[in-house]
Amino acid sequence: MGNSHRVDGRAPVHGFYSSSSVRQLETVAALSGVRAVAGMPDLHPGKFGPVGCAILADHIHPAFVGSDAGCGMALYQLDLAPRRIRVDKAADRLRDVAAPYDGDIVSELAAHQLAPSDFDASLGTIGGGNHFCELQAVEEVFDTSYGIDRDRAHLLVHSGSRGLGHALLERHVADGLKPLALDSEAGRAYLAAHDHALRWASLNRQLIARRAAAALRCEADPVCACSHNCIEHRADGVLHRKGAAPSDRGLVVVPGSRGALSYLVAPLDTAPSEALWSIAHGAGRKFDRSSMIGRVGATKSDRERLARNPFGGRVICEDRALLAEEAPEAYKPIAGVIADLEAFGLARVVASFRPLVTVKKIAVERPRKEDRR
Repeated sequence: MGNSHRVDGRAPVHGFYSSSSVRQLETVAALSGVRAVAGMPDLHPGKFGPVGCAILADHIHPAFVGSDAGCGMALYQLDLAPRRIRVDKAADRLRDVAAPYDGDIVSELAAHQLAPSDFDASLGTIGGGNHFCELQAVEEVFDTSYGIDRDRAHLLVHSGSRGLGHALLERHVADGLKPLALDSEAGRAYLAAHDHALRWASLNRQLIARRAAAALRCEADPVCACSHNCIEHRADGVLHRKGAAPSDRGLVVVPGSRGALSYLVAPLDTAPSEALWSIAHGAGRKFDRSSMIGRVGATKSDRERLARNPFGGRVICEDRALLAEEAPEAYKPIAGVIADLEAFGLARVVASFRPLVTVKKIAVERPRKEDRR
């Protein structure tokens, strides 16, 4: 059982983490109609509420989903042996995955029965922030029953709905952070747009993986995938996940920073109900983005350090600010998060992976004035 407490008659807060940062959880728990809140081991403060939590409420709260509805992870197994991978050569091939997608977006949308939107030019792209596409090698297999082959490389994609999700939240917070009734016109409109964003984000991750596999000249077989920014309508209320992975849909990948291992975990059926059918989705930030500027990456030698990881792998990030904001030092140790998941009876580890090449962002050359004319 996690750390549970009730404050001033508010909905109970169930914490499955070993650090502080509960103030935002308590603020959320004080809102009318909120039934329960569960903080995960990767809990950290966010703009409209905590990241790394699940919230059960009577109404829809778009802010609890955030500005990237559908953001999630997808793990693939490649028919490529890690021993055959030359990291620098693989990095050169994967670099273009950070460029705009030049495929047939209209056909992709039609094939997945997705209505066109104003943001479809971003389909098949990673995006900024903490999003990435990462080539990995298996570090250790703890449970062989799930078919994880240490002689095959893996690909982890973390991305979301890009500008589509951002516009969705902006429409609903323009007049304040108001909850929406499930049976209201506004509530139904939000859910329809939310579901579209989730399907769009899922296709986005599939296209990124397809582009990466093509660059590496291999095939990619899905291992697991899920969204960790989403709403789920359950019999006992509206379950919001903001930076929390579902624990009732099979395997979940929990990545560390770009300089740490990632873990594949199997959620446990015996997990306490107070966890709200959710587990951690990553390492969680230790320092916010603005505080990382100047903390690391100020010198050329430090930037060169950040372009490599401790395992001898490469980091492709040609945005100097983003390189610092997403430095490994910005995140909590992933080993602690995984230890908490196990200690609180939420999941068991299936395998761990080390990063070989992490693709984030490249510098896209702007057209000259005469070219634009």
